[in-house]
Amino acid sequence: MNLRLSIFKREELNDYPHRHYIKFAVVDLEKSEEYPSNFVCILPKNIKAKSGYYTKFERRFGNKSLDLAKKLLKRSLKAEKDWEVKAEIRERLELLKPKSQRNIRKNRLSFRSFKNFY
Repeated sequence: MNLRLSIFKREELNDYPHRHYIKFAVVDLEKSEEYPSNFVCILPKNIKAKSGYYTKFERRFGNKSLDLAKKLLKRSLKAEKDWEVKAEIRERLELLKPKSQRNIRKNRLSFRSFKNFY
């Protein structure tokens, strides 16, 4: 499989809060050179390594899905010219990073402080 991201940006959407929508499609260039015949699946915004709910991307690539998503996003970041799309790629890469222990500890403390209010 020769996987790449095909990124589509739709603009001037009146019912969408940001007025644009960016969709990331995973395509296989060995199948065909043109979209949609080379379509594999949509790249999800969040990938949960240990959850009961799996997206088509996670079902298809299994344990390799997180590493593959990072690889595809980093490759697309280098090739992309549009600054809004680059910002979305950076945001998605940030979401794929594991939460630090500091953030987890901070969340536990805030939960404990509100626990007595109920």
